Amino acid sequence: MRTRIENVRLVQDGQIRPAVILVNGEKVEAVLPAGAKPEAEAVIDGGGRYLSHGFVDIHTHGGGGHDFMDATEEAYLGAAKMHASHGTTGLAVTTLAASKEEILESFAVYERAKGKSEGARLLGIHLEGPYLSPAQSGAQDPKYIRTPKREEYEEIVNACPDILRWTIAPEVPGALELADFLRERGILPSMGHTDATYEQVKEALPHGFNHVTHLYSATSTIIRVKGFRHPGVLESAYLLDDLTVEIIADGCHLPAPLLQMVYRFIGPKRTALITDSMRGAGMPEGESILGSLKNGQKVVIEDGVAKLLDRSAFAGSVATTDRLVRNMVELAGASLPDAVRMATETPARILGKSDALGRVAVGRNADLVIFDSNIRIAPSLPPVEELEQAIQVLCACLKLSALEEYLK
Repeated sequence: MRTRIENVRLVQDGQIRPAVILVNGEKVEAVLPAGAKPEAEAVIDGGGRYLSHGFVDIHTHGGGGHDFMDATEEAYLGAAKMHASHGTTGLAVTTLAASKEEILESFAVYERAKGKSEGARLLGIHLEGPYLSPAQSGAQDPKYIRTPKREEYEEIVNACPDILRWTIAPEVPGALELADFLRERGILPSMGHTDATYEQVKEALPHGFNHVTHLYSATSTIIRVKGFRHPGVLESAYLLDDLTVEIIADGCHLPAPLLQMVYRFIGPKRTALITDSMRGAGMPEGESILGSLKNGQKVVIEDGVAKLLDRSAFAGSVATTDRLVRNMVELAGASLPDAVRMATETPARILGKSDALGRVAVGRNADLVIFDSNIRIAPSLPPVEELEQAIQVLCACLKLSALEEYLK
């Protein structure tokens, strides 16, 4: 069935322009100038709002009260549905450092869930750990952190054809050999939870370590050794053009000045926006659990972020992708096209999915979102007539309350 989407402003290629999008089934059939009227069985009026490719989240652990480490189909599908309501049309299911048995169990659940999502597409799996630096464990459980053993990682990779990327500390023994193994199989080695120096980063680049996991979070920076300063992964990201990065642009993990620095000096072509969200994303404030229901730890959600119960540190992000794009515009001073690019085209390219995702173009997936100037996703905006009805009901209630008060 053909669907014509009209009265929208396409956000892409560094510009905003009126357009008509013709969709045939699940693919974009044409991108046309405003006013075009190609034949279609259905017509969607965008109401003058913005349209872009749907947001691509390459690092999320869950949301909507679900965590992927719960290892249930309900968790996978529930998190995907919640994130879709905030503009995410594709996500990388992300695990935590865990036992080999838990990792393999998560693969089995993913296999059952991947074709059932009524929300965001499940694009594949992002393994975060367990081959990390103990000194940069962050929210990862230190008891599961270990060095790579070929027998183990071969079994893990051979068990699942849907692994997209693997976050590893490149300085740990055996990491470079593991990266070579992954690159041969089309899997992206990503450096994260790492204490690597600039020299170690440069050594890791030819082995396929071209991406940095959640820059500034569990990321090494300048250290002094016998008086001499040695830059780390953080400085490498600014200096080495071959590196792409991802940032948690929730305004908490990275405040406005750091968002501005990343935007200005690394730029939208090399920066992807990620939620890195735990189950509390899209949920009200209060107590939650970081990690699986079985083995996770209690945390509290407040001030737009998850915190340890003693409030001594953050315990995870509760961001959604619409919030990330909004923050890049409002806090980082990014143009809307640049902010959208960091949530669409750049992450799709990092995952090697540019042939199908990231741009509104003929032949690509019709994973589209429509949003207003406040980056509110269109389905969350009630039609005008519903707003008018709500106002009328509210006025009637107010009048009734005033009458009751008068009778008292």
